[in-house]
Amino acid sequence: MYLALKALHILAVALFLGNIITGLFWKAHGDRSADPRIMAHTLDGIIRSDRWFTIPGVLLIVLFGVGAAIVGDLPLLRTPWIWQSIILFTLSGLAFGFQVAPLQRQLHGLAVRAAAGGPWEGDRYRRLSWRWEVWGLAAILAALGALALMVLKPAH
Repeated sequence: MYLALKALHILAVALFLGNIITGLFWKAHGDRSADPRIMAHTLDGIIRSDRWFTIPGVLLIVLFGVGAAIVGDLPLLRTPWIWQSIILFTLSGLAFGFQVAPLQRQLHGLAVRAAAGGPWEGDRYRRLSWRWEVWGLAAILAALGALALMVLKPAH
């Protein structure tokens, strides 16, 4: 049972990380077009993929990770690489929930309005986009740090 839960945990991590990392790629790809219609479409896809992969991925990571720890008799709060990973994963989630997600909704709104014939607020879009990239990178780095701890399992 432990190995099955661990395998499902790893699969959930792969889907989660793959989605958040490719989100940065697709947004940069859409932004290079300088076409608000394409940018709006790209951001819509990123927001949808977060609903379909990122958020469920988080739930599955926690479910299967905690399940594997319990079945494997690994105390969550007395195993350093587990509790440190939980902290990093939580920081990643906080960056996403309080910065990345609201910023991408604002960016999407700006692009949708411009695509519908409204004014293009390019300077505002670029400022928000820079913040989105910084917080997105912080979320990714924290999640990758958790992955590194889970794989390396340092003793200290």
